[in-house]
Amino acid sequence: MSPPLRVCRGILKELRASMGQSYRQSLAYNYVLDQFRKNKVTGDRYCRAQQEAHHDSHTYLCLLTATRHHLALHQLYHGKGERSIEQAADMVGLRLPTQPGGKGWEK
Repeated sequence: MSPPLRVCRGILKELRASMGQSYRQSLAYNYVLDQFRKNKVTGDRYCRAQQEAHHDSHTYLCLLTATRHHLALHQLYHGKGERSIEQAADMVGLRLPTQPGGKGWEK
């Protein structure tokens, strides 16, 4: 698992990507920093709550990253409306059969 500082930076990076430049004034930014400061390692002893908090933060980073990737893919494949048969075939690397006169597939 990633170190806590790397996870914190990753979460803040995802917040910046989703909110833009004003992310430092958001409640989410302040909450994330407060939680990481509150669960900061203070000694060499084992603390189950710290481990749980680190696991939760890592899971949240994974969720934010996956959501951003999902939205990007959704925009790429669903943002342009309905595609023609030729465009859909090209997207998956297929070619449509041609008619004997040299003409392409027609509806």
